Amino acid sequence: MRRPAFKNLRPPTLNVGAKVALAVAAAALCVAGAIGVLVHRTTAAEQLATARSGLDQQLLSAAKDHADGRPSDARVDPPDLPGPLARAVPDGLRVTYLQEGGKEPVLWAATRLFDGTVLAIRRSYGPEEESLAALDRTLAATGAAVTVLVSLAGLVLGVRMGRRATVAARTAERIADGDLDARVRPHGHDEIARLAASVNTMADVLGARLEAERRVTADIAHELRTPVAGMATAVGLLPPGRASELVAGSVQKLRGLVEDVLEVARLDSQAAAVETEEREVSAMTRRAVAGLDDVRVTVVTDAVVATDPRRVERILANLAANALRHGAPPVEIEVDGPVVRVRDHGPGFPPDLLAVLHTSGPQRFRTGSSTGGTGLGLTIATGQARLLGARLTFRNRPEGGAEATLRLIEDGGADA
Repeated sequence: MRRPAFKNLRPPTLNVGAKVALAVAAAALCVAGAIGVLVHRTTAAEQLATARSGLDQQLLSAAKDHADGRPSDARVDPPDLPGPLARAVPDGLRVTYLQEGGKEPVLWAATRLFDGTVLAIRRSYGPEEESLAALDRTLAATGAAVTVLVSLAGLVLGVRMGRRATVAARTAERIADGDLDARVRPHGHDEIARLAASVNTMADVLGARLEAERRVTADIAHELRTPVAGMATAVGLLPPGRASELVAGSVQKLRGLVEDVLEVARLDSQAAAVETEEREVSAMTRRAVAGLDDVRVTVVTDAVVATDPRRVERILANLAANALRHGAPPVEIEVDGPVVRVRDHGPGFPPDLLAVLHTSGPQRFRTGSSTGGTGLGLTIATGQARLLGARLTFRNRPEGGAEATLRLIEDGGADA
């Protein structure tokens, strides 16, 4: 079965914009809550201090009136005097006490007279509590409004940062896919701008290294063509025999490898030209495998495509040869319109190779064999398909064996 790509296994995550917006909203909420708590406690303390001071002054006036025999709002030894207040009143000193827990809070002020009696005065503390509750509602509404406004500002900032980061990420993906001319336009002097500049620098360095690699590969292959051609000529002068056949076979393999390396160098340098003609897919397929044994071609439906027939035949020949070399015969090739499937009856692609084929494409000198080996067949086939605008995919069939599928573009521009 086809192995899912690794990117589909990643758990869903928030983007940078959403994370920034959430962080700003959380910070704004924390700041608004802290300020609200601070204002609440400060106001409550000031209100209580003011009320205590005012009631203490009333008690002082009431004590003078009591001493002069004038009526006042104070009471002597009131029965509802709170116990903690009665026990806490010393001789000649005034004490205030906030009684809570009833229908409404009550503020008391009391003092002990020289005869041992307690003179007390009380008033409701409800207005202060209502004022504090109104302040809390105002603080909550203001904090919520500020949090929403700051969150919106954070969202705008996060979206901008997310877009810039996304542009840098997409450019890096394009570079990874082979578009070494892709660049990011840095804006500003923040970390994302530095990231964009780093992506551009990475592309420059990677392009220079790949270009150096291409030149070395092409130069080596070009230098090898002459001695290999001389070796092929010299082999023809050897006397017939088993040794001559072994040398001739090795020279032929070396010659094919040199030609493959040159083909990869041309594909890498994008110097290859495409010569488009209209051809039947079945005819190109049969011509590609004409010299191969144990290969069966089945035509379900035929189609005429506008493509480079030489390159299509090279792709199919490489796929069939790879299937014969690393799979097991017979190799079955099915033509279904512009789609060509190459199947074998071997063990299939190794899981690690199949994962690489689904992500970055074939690696050079890595074959589809489960026992290892070297080769450029899949690399050349993939490069040729990319040059033609075709699509080449690989999978292991459920019933066993490897399968490569080439999807060409039909005449008229529709992708099959």
